[in-house]
Amino acid sequence: MAISAETSATGDELTIAVTGRFDFSSHQQFRDAYEALETAPERYRIDLREANYIDSSALGMLLLLRDYAGGDNAVVEIVNCTADVRKILSISNFEQLFTIH
Repeated sequence: MAISAETSATGDELTIAVTGRFDFSSHQQFRDAYEALETAPERYRIDLREANYIDSSALGMLLLLRDYAGGDNAVVEIVNCTADVRKILSISNFEQLFTIH
């Protein structure tokens, strides 16, 4: 498991990439990726291209990020999901809360 974060050149978007298992062991690293910024970005992008597993604690982490980013007014995209990860997000009705590509 690895979490990496990159802010856009303009500072208005944060991309957090997850590699491997996205589970409770990622919790602190995932939170640090967005809470450590001095200025909160307008948009958040979670890249799951390299994530091969996601569990309920990861779903909770995504919800915590959404709340941190502004709740219903937050712009949080989940991108590059594998078929298995996409299925879990769909079963959990995350399309209602996030933009998923």
